[in-house]
Amino acid sequence: MTDETVEQPEEGATDIVEEVAVEHDIEALLAERNEFKDIALRLQADFENYKKRMTQTQSDEIARATGRLAESLLPVLDACEAAFAHGAEGVEPIWSSLMGALKSQGLVAMDLLDQPFNPELAEAVMTEPGDGDEPIVSEVLRTGYEWKGRVLRAAMVKVKG
Repeated sequence: MTDETVEQPEEGATDIVEEVAVEHDIEALLAERNEFKDIALRLQADFENYKKRMTQTQSDEIARATGRLAESLLPVLDACEAAFAHGAEGVEPIWSSLMGALKSQGLVAMDLLDQPFNPELAEAVMTEPGDGDEPIVSEVLRTGYEWKGRVLRAAMVKVKG
């Protein structure tokens, strides 16, 4: 037998080594927990942003679809307006009812008569000489409409000036 003896650490030193190892493990676990917590919070924020974006996209698509429907009804409104202007009987209630239903959904008939000409709202198809510097709408030949704040169809107007 050889006289080799393995040195054993003292009992107090073993406790310190084990305590350091446990503290190291706790720190590693806390760091890992914080990392997973950050990942979870980012995923939650991404999902909330996705939900908001999808809600906005859906809302925009619905507005576009109803705008297209309203736009397809504009020739009917034009026909009713023309018939009413020529004194046709029985057209006014239908025209008023249709206009009321479309107004409640966001359609607005633009009132441009005697207003300064704005090429974003109206298309000048006729002009007449005027005495002012600023061109003024002297006659509305076809009503223009806005749908929820944007021009659905520009008015067709006669401009003075």
